[in-house]
Amino acid sequence: MTATAEEIRIGQVVIRFLLEGNASGGSVAVFEFEVPAGTKVPVAHSHDAYEETIYGLEGLLTWTVDGRQITIGPGEVLCIPRGAVHRFDNLHDAGAKMLGIVTPGILGPGYFREVAAVVDAAHGGPPNAAAIGAVMRRHGLTPAT
Repeated sequence: MTATAEEIRIGQVVIRFLLEGNASGGSVAVFEFEVPAGTKVPVAHSHDAYEETIYGLEGLLTWTVDGRQITIGPGEVLCIPRGAVHRFDNLHDAGAKMLGIVTPGILGPGYFREVAAVVDAAHGGPPNAAAIGAVMRRHGLTPAT
């Protein structure tokens, strides 16, 4: 699959939207994301208004969903139901590429752009956790405590 969409970078993670919700009548949004080896994504969260399905394209990502670890690789699928607290890490020696499918398609690139702006403003230091939390809540994500 070739993506020509805008690349949004949050640290070393790259996100490309392949289908935005407004193009599907709000039914689905699809994005591809790349996670380099050794990357840890620290903010666990949930969302009550949509499901998120992950489809593995390349490499491995270790997801923690409601306290249970699940490793997803090429051709494997993980459905994250509404309300499930989740996060992921690339604990492996190679980069990973996954598809994220959001139904209904209410999460868009604006969320990732706003998070990227907060991370970039930290200039290599830890990002402002309160600002990240505010962005998450504005876009329908609930940070885990």
